[in-house]
Amino acid sequence: MKNTNSQPPQYPIRQLYLLCLFFTLLIAIQPIYAQQTTALGTAKVWGSVYGIQIEGVVQGPSAQVSPLQVACVFEYTENDIFNSPPALPAALNGLVHLDHDIKGLLTDLRKSGRFSGHSNETLLLTPPKGTIGGKMLLLIGLGDRNKFSPEQMTVVGSVAMREALRLGVNSFAFASDLKDAGIDSPTALVATNVVKGALTAYRTQSWLKEKKMSDFKPLAKIILLAGPSFFTVAGEGIQAAIDELKN
Repeated sequence: MKNTNSQPPQYPIRQLYLLCLFFTLLIAIQPIYAQQTTALGTAKVWGSVYGIQIEGVVQGPSAQVSPLQVACVFEYTENDIFNSPPALPAALNGLVHLDHDIKGLLTDLRKSGRFSGHSNETLLLTPPKGTIGGKMLLLIGLGDRNKFSPEQMTVVGSVAMREALRLGVNSFAFASDLKDAGIDSPTALVATNVVKGALTAYRTQSWLKEKKMSDFKPLAKIILLAGPSFFTVAGEGIQAAIDELKN
């Protein structure tokens, strides 16, 4: 005789429970992911050293308004800034936007060898007014991407500072553009090294000025650019550099 009181299988209830749990966790973690991005245009002055404000801004090198925009590029490899991944997607890629706004000149310079991008090599451009936010554009080479280390950004920061002083600007914006180029670099450490390199170079030039061996217009501000996902962690690196230099 059949047992008419047999219970239905329990696994559908278990599956329903797991499904509800999944959606509950998904809703719960959404604010966490939202906090990882910062709105375009957000700016914060993290502190000042030697009378120079260090500001972080969520912006790309093509749009940031400044007397001098610094952008960093590696030695050219075919479509390096356009291949995503590892490069950032075009919508978030500052180098892609910069190349577009200067009519492909960045790619032409690199691909033709007119600007090789060797380590610490520089090239100054003066784009027509309205082309990009910066009045002048300084390219700094990073060399072979396969040999990159965060420590070299200290020297890059010093190169940027010395060029800014030579050009007589009162501020400059700096974009490392490492992730745009497909390098998974430690954002905070890179920001720390750029700031330390730039301000150490400024300190040296100030010492030379006291000895009447240098003359330059004082700098008021350095602007470090970061993408929406990297603003907070870059700020931590900037703050670390400021704290170290003040001690």
